[in-house]
Amino acid sequence: MQTHIVVPADVQLLPLRHEHRVGHGAVAHSHLPLSCSERLEPTPCPRQQMHRQRRPTLLTVLMRSGELEITDLLWPLDEAGARLPVVQAEAVSLLSDRGQHGAARILARMPSRDGCVDEAYLDALAVRVHHELQRLGEELQMDRRVAALLEGPLRLLQASGTGPVRVVDVGCGTGHVVRAVAAHRHFSPDVELVGVDLNPVLIDEARRLARLESLDCEFVTGDAFAPGIAITDPARTIVISTGLLHHLGEADLTELFTVQARLGVAGFAHWDIAPCMWSTVGAWLFHQARMREPVSRHDGVLSARRAHSAQTLLAAARAAAAGYAPTVLEGPRWYPRALDVLRPIVGTLS
Repeated sequence: MQTHIVVPADVQLLPLRHEHRVGHGAVAHSHLPLSCSERLEPTPCPRQQMHRQRRPTLLTVLMRSGELEITDLLWPLDEAGARLPVVQAEAVSLLSDRGQHGAARILARMPSRDGCVDEAYLDALAVRVHHELQRLGEELQMDRRVAALLEGPLRLLQASGTGPVRVVDVGCGTGHVVRAVAAHRHFSPDVELVGVDLNPVLIDEARRLARLESLDCEFVTGDAFAPGIAITDPARTIVISTGLLHHLGEADLTELFTVQARLGVAGFAHWDIAPCMWSTVGAWLFHQARMREPVSRHDGVLSARRAHSAQTLLAAARAAAAGYAPTVLEGPRWYPRALDVLRPIVGTLS
């Protein structure tokens, strides 16, 4: 799943602390350790200057308090959806100031141009990280579990009217869940499968892979809940996601359920990590064994630690979408199955 920081135009700048700032050019060429950063003065970033009139600094907008995943910082967008440069020194400073020195070192080693992390490198990194996430989705049998959970609601929708029904995967990344469902033909032909993500690089990769396998599914760049993007007939649409919710703060979590309810979608099923000791230990073991990217290894374990509890998910859903009778389908707490590390919050419009 790909997340983005969207920077409101009217947000107020916050003062930055500079004691851990790293000079823009120095990191890219000499890979100086963070302990040397106090001696370096940042140089201007031309691409940052181009955007200065329409956005504040990256550091002023955080999706949630506490620790950050590295990927939270790598693909910021302005309100119009335009990509913004990642100023390396600012991002490194932010992580260092939060005590995340390992994450800061990973980001400081990324290649840069004019003080901004190289966009071509970030695009390739996004695809690599999401290919590694596909391994996790395969291990957790996400396509089978999505199909099993949605089979009943989809049949009811098919019986209640004419025309196709649609499953929309929000924050689909490279679309591994949608592609797997399509490849195994879990649903009948009148069920449309659509994946949506804000990152066009990931959507391009999803389309490329779908073409290679001749899969009957669609991928779209944009906001899944915006008019004309993916949800054209809300009453015959079920919205899903995998690994999205832990990237959202509580206010954004409530907004997600609010938007779904306002549109009147038929139902939703959002899978995310069940926070407990087992999921954290399991995330560390899996990412050490199966992941190669340092970003994946760092963010995977942190995702498990900062995931929302069932109580938090239910409070947000009940406040914003009470008409859906939301429920979290938790597995056993003390003797969990490996598959239960990702469990869904579900709701159907009554």
